[in-house]
Amino acid sequence: MDNPAGAAAWNSGESYDLYMGRWSRLVAARFLAWLGPPRGASWLEVGCGTGALSRTILTEADPASLLCVEPSEGFLAHVRTTLRDPRVRFERGSAEALPIDSASLDVVASGLVLNFVPDRERALREMQRVLRPGGLVGFYVWDYPNGGMGFIDAFWKAAAAIGIAEAAEAQRFPFCTRDGLLDLCHASGLRAAVCTQVEVLTEFPSFEAFWHPFTLGTGPAPAFCMNLPEERRAILKARLARDLGTDGAIRLPARAWAVKAAAVG
Repeated sequence: MDNPAGAAAWNSGESYDLYMGRWSRLVAARFLAWLGPPRGASWLEVGCGTGALSRTILTEADPASLLCVEPSEGFLAHVRTTLRDPRVRFERGSAEALPIDSASLDVVASGLVLNFVPDRERALREMQRVLRPGGLVGFYVWDYPNGGMGFIDAFWKAAAAIGIAEAAEAQRFPFCTRDGLLDLCHASGLRAAVCTQVEVLTEFPSFEAFWHPFTLGTGPAPAFCMNLPEERRAILKARLARDLGTDGAIRLPARAWAVKAAAVG
């Protein structure tokens, strides 16, 4: 079976927006309010995806400029057509080798990305490198190990119950806890990092609305779902329907860990 975290899982910005973007927008607003960035700052967003955090920065933080670096051509094509603002610029690039001069920016942020970066310590060092002395760095990731992304957790539990699950996010990203993130910050040189929980509610009007994003193929769980033989996918859907019910709205929590720190000058 194809690797659900591989390139094929990230090839459609529109599909990923339907799967995760609406919830990403909710958590982005709460993260930004907690981050408390200065107005009129020069920003970098590492891994902009479909633009959930980008749009929130532009509408809520009053940036002088925003550079978004993203490795996926599919996501870049999507966000370039859906987010138009003279202050924002999009470039393809890697979190581990940012195409930016050292000590040139005021704020660096990253939303729901760091767990997908192979060398996270290097990425955090890169974020610090491009900041001016005293600049602000902030990021957040879903609390996967503790079931913090409720609808994804429900999907993998149902898959495990029928004997078809492979490594879910909870197993792939065990560092996405308060202690794990603070340890990562310390190892990468962010000595005074602060960590908090940010929680929102995901609500689906029906079971079919819950199931549909998993059939779009973009993101680890949807890619896994659509790689299944049709009959196994039907069994998985039936198990989820049994677990969650089909008589009304489905409401599940979405909890992230957020971190912020000042770069050492």
